[in-house]
Amino acid sequence: MSIFIDQIGGKVVLGDPPQRIISLVPSITELLFDLGLQNKVVGITKFCIHPDAWCRMKTRVGGTKNVNTDLIASLHPDLIIANKEENVKEQIEQLQNFAPVWVSDVSNLEDAVKMIHQIGELTATSTKAKEIVETIEGNFRLLAGTSNMNRRTVCYLIWQHPYMTVGGDTFIHDMLQRCGFENVFAHSLRYPEVSVEQIATAGCDAILLSSEPYPFKQQHAEELQKIFTKSSIKLVDGEMFSWYGSRLIPAASYLQNLVKELI
Repeated sequence: MSIFIDQIGGKVVLGDPPQRIISLVPSITELLFDLGLQNKVVGITKFCIHPDAWCRMKTRVGGTKNVNTDLIASLHPDLIIANKEENVKEQIEQLQNFAPVWVSDVSNLEDAVKMIHQIGELTATSTKAKEIVETIEGNFRLLAGTSNMNRRTVCYLIWQHPYMTVGGDTFIHDMLQRCGFENVFAHSLRYPEVSVEQIATAGCDAILLSSEPYPFKQQHAEELQKIFTKSSIKLVDGEMFSWYGSRLIPAASYLQNLVKELI
């Protein structure tokens, strides 16, 4: 029997390394694949779009905010992996009635690295987890060298109608900082609504339009460019800013290129 402490301080007791894992976190689902756990993951959410093959092969147990607890129970999991922000507390508590639930809580790159190491320990894949972490850390060291080239003030939008941005306590904010960008709404918490007037007052060098959760497209960029004529409007890949599993391996290179484009 092994006892693990998750990222919100919860105790998770496992007998043997888990053989029937359910992931309720898209970025962690991708991590489990890269850890070589293809035969041990039995359930994922409808938002777990990577790897593509798992979308067709694995049982989908609902969305991140509305999981089907009865379906999950029928899969007889011996480990469920959840996230404090992405999943609903009351549903996590329901799941804990019939299976061990390990809850992640990731607000920055350091948290992500710890999470990857811990999931490696949970799933008996520590060696592979260490390799992934070493690659991520090496890539982000290269990003740090680029990010010092020029500091830009930015507004990162994740939603339209109303516009929503990211505060200083989010993982996306940490990624912006690692690019050398100054988040003009860093004084806010979580994901506040912002008006066109507030964005204008902030005086951004650039406005970044994320591909998720709202799928901003070129037409939205063109509309905003007419309003913010002195700001650069840039469509960005939201996964590279907000997925905190093994997606961080290519993320650093993507962010490095983005920094160079905005200099």
